[in-house]
Formats: sequence, C-alpha cells, structure tokens
Amino acid sequence: MPAARLPSGIIAASIPPGAAMIRRFLQLEVFARRAGEGNPLAVVLDAGGLDTAAMQRFAAWTNLSETTFVVPPARPGADFGVRIFTPRQELPFAGHPTVGTAWAAVEAGLVAPRDGHLVLDCAAGPLLVRVENDGGRRLTHVRAPHARLIGANHADLLTAATCGWRFGALPAAIVDNGPRWWLVELADAAAVRGLVPDPAAIAALTRASGTVGLAVFARTTKGDHALVVRAFCPADNIPEDPVTGSAQAAIAAFLQHHGRLPGPRYRASQGREVGRDGTVEVAVDAADAVWIGGPSVAVIRGTLEDWPA
Repeated sequence: MPAARLPSGIIAASIPPGAAMIRRFLQLEVFARRAGEGNPLAVVLDAGGLDTAAMQRFAAWTNLSETTFVVPPARPGADFGVRIFTPRQELPFAGHPTVGTAWAAVEAGLVAPRDGHLVLDCAAGPLLVRVENDGGRRLTHVRAPHARLIGANHADLLTAATCGWRFGALPAAIVDNGPRWWLVELADAAAVRGLVPDPAAIAALTRASGTVGLAVFARTTKGDHALVVRAFCPADNIPEDPVTGSAQAAIAAFLQHHGRLPGPRYRASQGREVGRDGTVEVAVDAADAVWIGGPSVAVIRGTLEDWPA
C-alpha cells in the first residue's frame, strides 16, 4: 500500500559530501507513552549527504543502543529510507529504530501515510508500516522481515553463557530476521525477571556466532502481558537493551514455528529490570508475518550542526 510523499520531504542525496548543513534531530522513547520508559532512539532527519563513516561516528557519539538516519529511499515505491547503527556497527533491521523512525518521519512532515500505511526502505528491504491513531496518540507498527530459524552451534560457549539458568521446553536457537538473535526460553517469568547474566560469556558467544545478542523469554499469566522478555548485547557495549523490537519479532516467529504463540495478538513486557518498563504490541497476521509496534514520544528536539561527513 504505497503512501503519498510530501514534495518538501527528504533532502535529496545530491547534497555534496562534506557540505555544511543543519539537520533536524530528535531523541525519542520508543514503545513508551512517557519519557523515561521504553527504549531511547536518536534520529537524524535530513541525513542525505552523510556518508557511512560519518553516520557511524555519530552513532558512537550518541552512545545509545541505536541511532538512525533518514535518507532518500534506494528502492522504487518506498517513501523514505532508514540506516540503522549501533555504536559499533550498522544493522540491516532493528525493531525499535524502525518503529520510532517511522513515527519521527510522520511527526516531522517528511512523509504522509495514505490509507494508514507507509513503506520504509532499510538494508533488510522494504518494510510496510501501519500508522494508527489511539485517542489522539500516533502509534506505528512495522512488519518485520521474514525470520529464518538457524540451528544452535557453539555448544560450549552456549553452555558457559547460560550456566545455572532454569530453561523452558524449547531448545535454544538462533533466529535471523535481519540481525541474528540467540533465543532462550526460560522456565517462567520469575526466571526471566531474576536472571543475573554473565556479560563476558554472552559476548563471547555472540561474537563467535555472528549474532547481535541473546534474548530470554517466558510466558506469563499476570497482568496484561503474555510474555516477559530481556535482551543482552554486551558485545556492542549494551549490557541489557531496554525494549528490543527485532528480538520480540524473532521470538514471535520462533513461537509460531513451534506452535506456541500466546495468540495472534499479544503484549510483551521488557525493560522493567533496567528501569525502562516498556510494552511491545506483537501480532502475527494470516500470512504468518510478524508485526511489532506501539507508541513513541519525543524527549529532545534540536539540530545537528555541521557534523563532519
């Protein structure tokens, strides 16, 4: 479902590299209804003309789990492009950055949804975005890339990283939906909430296996959440990521594969253990595509001035 692009939208890629300019900048909370919840995200609007090295330097400077850059789309039919960086590397897809950047692009007037939809272009391919209104609050939902289940390798490192954990019924696995995640089901919500991870062992496992991190999850019947989730990315200097959309999408695909989904639509709780109580809305549609989404809120609005390209 294509969307209408505003004539005054994204600054074209023809800006000469190194040209001095002032770019709009936002810092958001994603999967949150107020500041101090959810997962922080830095968004550079009007990012045409910044090269990869400049983007990576800025992502390292913000020192947030992810920083995104809104650029002209590379693929026909897309409304805007997004590049996603951790402080260490570029990612083909990540959940809270795509959900939050779609919110920011609409908020800034770069794009306008048509029939409630946009198409976002990232390294993992074009992603459909659904934009909704919830009592005057804008919600954005992204259809995650198709996930692939990969067999678990590196048994010794996995054993070291999960020593002493209380496991659930499903075997540990790697799921690839752009980034690659280790997924480990634990016995219950208390096992997830009370887990004390070994960052060095998890970092060794993720580096050896080419994964971005390790996520643990368990079912719960308390409150309005069906799952509790935590995600650890110490190799990227992120000991625990507050609310992780790509991991949430990977978990939904993993549960769908094993016939263990809590339902076609459910809520997952993540971030409480690091003081960032966030909620992810997860849905699996009739085509088995996973959607993740929720609210975002702007905390900082400003400009990025003459960042060296």
